[in-house]
Amino acid sequence: MSTENQTTNYGVDQIQVLEGLEPVRKRPGMYIGTTGPRGLHHLVYEVVDNSIDEALAGYCSHIEIEINADGSVSVTDDGRGIPTDIHPTTKKSALETVMTVLHAGGKFGGGGYKVSGGLHGVGISVVNALSEWVQVTVKRQNQVFTQRYEKGVPVTELIAKPDTGDFTGTSITFLPDEEIFTETTEFDYNTLSGRLRELAYLNAGVKITFSDRRVTPEHIETYCYEGGIREYVTYMTREKEVLHQDIIYVEGEKNGVQVEVAFQWCIDSYSDTILGFANNIRTVDGGTHLDGLKAVLTRTLNNIARKRNKIKENEPNLGGENVREGLTAVISVKVPDPEFEGQTKTKLGNSEVRGIVDSLVGEVLNDYLQCNPNVADSVIDKAIQAFKAADAARRARELVRRKSVLESSPLPGKLADCSSRDSSESEIFLVEGDSAGGSAKQGRDRRFQAILPLRGKILNIEKTDDAKIYKNNEIQSLITALGLGIRGDEFDPTQLRYHHIVIMTDADVDGAHIRTLLLTFFYRYQRALVEEGYIYIACPPLYKLERGKNHFYLYSERELQQKIAEFPANANYNIQRFKGLGEMMPQQLWDTTMNPETRMMKRVEIEDAAQADHIFTVLMGDRVAPRREFIETHGPGLNLTQLDV
Repeated sequence: MSTENQTTNYGVDQIQVLEGLEPVRKRPGMYIGTTGPRGLHHLVYEVVDNSIDEALAGYCSHIEIEINADGSVSVTDDGRGIPTDIHPTTKKSALETVMTVLHAGGKFGGGGYKVSGGLHGVGISVVNALSEWVQVTVKRQNQVFTQRYEKGVPVTELIAKPDTGDFTGTSITFLPDEEIFTETTEFDYNTLSGRLRELAYLNAGVKITFSDRRVTPEHIETYCYEGGIREYVTYMTREKEVLHQDIIYVEGEKNGVQVEVAFQWCIDSYSDTILGFANNIRTVDGGTHLDGLKAVLTRTLNNIARKRNKIKENEPNLGGENVREGLTAVISVKVPDPEFEGQTKTKLGNSEVRGIVDSLVGEVLNDYLQCNPNVADSVIDKAIQAFKAADAARRARELVRRKSVLESSPLPGKLADCSSRDSSESEIFLVEGDSAGGSAKQGRDRRFQAILPLRGKILNIEKTDDAKIYKNNEIQSLITALGLGIRGDEFDPTQLRYHHIVIMTDADVDGAHIRTLLLTFFYRYQRALVEEGYIYIACPPLYKLERGKNHFYLYSERELQQKIAEFPANANYNIQRFKGLGEMMPQQLWDTTMNPETRMMKRVEIEDAAQADHIFTVLMGDRVAPRREFIETHGPGLNLTQLDV
């Protein structure tokens, strides 16, 4: 096309001006990240966050969330109620303004809220834009105000009626729009309950009631924790052996920043679990509040260790990873003007918060350890053991590095690599044994699919230390093949050789165990791989059903029976049960499990970090009684991939 034609075809008619909430409906991913299940549930969080902000301001004590029978969700609080007077700028009611105008709300320094999680000002208006309908009820000033919206547009006026009661508050009911959420509009109870329980822990004394009206009898749970994050730490360590009974708790405020920290060390753990929150938002990528906490823990414990002569004058300090081994901690900060990195708010950037956390925690922790020398000795002794184990692991790592340098090729010999060097398109399938490996190697697309057979069951990371990890041949092969760092904290995504790491094991008890061991390795050793979405689970079929010239691959007993029910009553058919991947012909394995066009895979995600940590501790830890109780409660045949982790 000529330059002249390009200029002619691009004129004023091509410039679109999207008004009101049109931008949200046009590009919903910009506002909620995705229109999949995660984005769907984010709608509920946006509405609940407004009620939580009322609680933070001291005006709300009870929040009710209901999944209604028609699939809609209602969120009701006993706060002040959204204002309904006419707004001087928009000339609409304040309620209609916050429902229909982006970046409108009481969280931009106007005195409505001291601290708030929903600082982008797009929350409730985005929910309105992406819902088929929204019904709002506000109780304030002895009146009940109602208004209905459809796809972001008000379809009724603001209707006011007298109210004889003294109650105030806001109730919002919305039904997600199927035109936007094309994958699903069905809310998952467990996903929502995990976040609501978390909010109850973070806001001590606030009562949250969660009801599911879709089932009979209705499922109702109430979360209210007077102990706040102290109870949260107790919840996370309930199946662990604690090093000290008291939960160390810090609460304070400095320069308008509120800090709350609770932590406890456990004996039977080689890693730490630290959950960070800023204005009730989970900061999965850390930030200055976590930096301050880690720094003060390391400095304080080293100082106490030297005072108690646990570390000699000529000996080096304990490292931060040594001090934090076995630590379970929750830190929650409330910042008036938070600086989050990115729309997703996963990292706190306020530089002043680091020093505030450091000073507040340092004072309390130092006093506690001085007054409780037995606890101080126990924690320091564990840290010294961790230091010695880390030194042994360092020597083991050096052996691995030297071995890699001396070998002609650093990649394990049993790895059948792919030809592509583009890690973003490359996949590696982790399979059990040479038989399955043989079928997978023959059935794969050699251009972008690699196969790594694993002999037997890998080491259980939950029960071992670093030194043993590096001496294990299968672990060494796994680390080298994937391009991981020799140490778990050396993860560099630019060095990762495959962006699809697929666990492909047999559909039996041994296969489930191997899958669980691999998931434990990734979760404990390289959690970033899981958090950033690199880990997948292959879903090979259980059955091949043949009738005449037709055949069907089926993935569960229920699917099999449903397909058989579709046949005529006296139909002849044949059922083949695949006991292992090695039984499948290479072409079958490609067609059903490895072909990107036809396969089904599950990506491993962590929805609830505390629950995930608990599950790994119970299923893979040293203590038998909690594991037996878990299995008896949840029934036989349970495997880790069926859990919401």
